[in-house]
Amino acid sequence: MGSVNEDKLRFCIDRGGTFTDVYAEIPGRADGQVMKLLSVDPSNYDDAPIEGIRRILEEFTGEKIPRTAKIPTNKDRVDKDGYNCGDKCLLERKGERIALCVTWGFRDLLQIGNQARPNIFDLTVAKPSNLYEEIIEVDERIELVLDKEEGNPDSSSLVVKGVSGELVKVLKPLDEEALKPLLKGLLEKGISCLAVVLMHSYTYPQHEISVEKLAVSLGFRHVSLSSALTPMVRAVPRGLTATVDAYLTPVIKEYLSGFISRFDEGNGKVNVLFMQSDGGLAPESRFSGHKAVLSGPAGGVGWLLTDSFWD
Repeated sequence: MGSVNEDKLRFCIDRGGTFTDVYAEIPGRADGQVMKLLSVDPSNYDDAPIEGIRRILEEFTGEKIPRTAKIPTNKDRVDKDGYNCGDKCLLERKGERIALCVTWGFRDLLQIGNQARPNIFDLTVAKPSNLYEEIIEVDERIELVLDKEEGNPDSSSLVVKGVSGELVKVLKPLDEEALKPLLKGLLEKGISCLAVVLMHSYTYPQHEISVEKLAVSLGFRHVSLSSALTPMVRAVPRGLTATVDAYLTPVIKEYLSGFISRFDEGNGKVNVLFMQSDGGLAPESRFSGHKAVLSGPAGGVGWLLTDSFWD
């Protein structure tokens, strides 16, 4: 956020749980304009970030922009950096209904978790509720080949090299026919979003990919694969990341789609970027739930750095 762009307005927006802060860089002015709005005020406007942009544009152009009209983007005057907070949705448990898909025998994997807790000998640990409503187990099994002799091509099980370079033995290929009625049962319950965490999928993701293809073909709206989101050895953090992503992404995507549709050129002439948990900005197409969990705190740090810069 260095020098002011001479021909464009640039909006930096922090949408919090109570207030939405809108900062606008105005062409020809060294100082920007700040506006604070209630994040939820349905009696006056539908969306706080859009309302903030609308009011500042009205003042800048001197032209009336009705609340029911789309935000004009003529002459490429509007850029926007958005801070979209996924942490509020997670804390308030307002995400999508999801199910967890795990390797057979590991249905309690995420419930058990690991030994990471503030006091390892505390017998009254309060655990947060699970994000998933249902669990289905997939009849499949992959095993790492630790002994070179096990990697012998004459072995009865298929031995292949994983993406990490490790040899893995396919003890049980994915049984799609057994999985299909389980997935249909979830759809009948109204659950159309799925988190998938299979054993050793960090190096052999083929089974998770097959689950995704089958689920999408049956009508699932969103599927989060642990192997695609965090291809790491440990299954518990992989699974937790996948469940958070499945829980938040559909809600976030719905909001982003509605937000972008409020501009007269959609995403064609508006550079819309969203704050991620790591402090980086990403376009709508690459922004998802697991990247938004800490977007609020990351955005807050961004504001502090911005204030220090201008001071």
